[in-house]
Amino acid sequence: MIADEVRAIWCRELQRDDISVDDDFFALGGQSVIMVRIQGAFIEELGVEVPVDQMFLNPTVASISAYIESQGAVPL
Repeated sequence: MIADEVRAIWCRELQRDDISVDDDFFALGGQSVIMVRIQGAFIEELGVEVPVDQMFLNPTVASISAYIESQGAVPL
């Protein structure tokens, strides 16, 4: 499931293990450097490129996962 993969990436990059699917990236302490690392992980681990504007428009695991699924990505 994409949301599980996205959550795992966020947990690793934000160095937290208590992230829920509805937590806001920015409220969790997310900032541009972490966002770039997450974008790289999405490419490397999920095979999908997520534009910066989509990261801002979809700041939760649930919403960015829905965006990624809408792009036709499937978990590896």
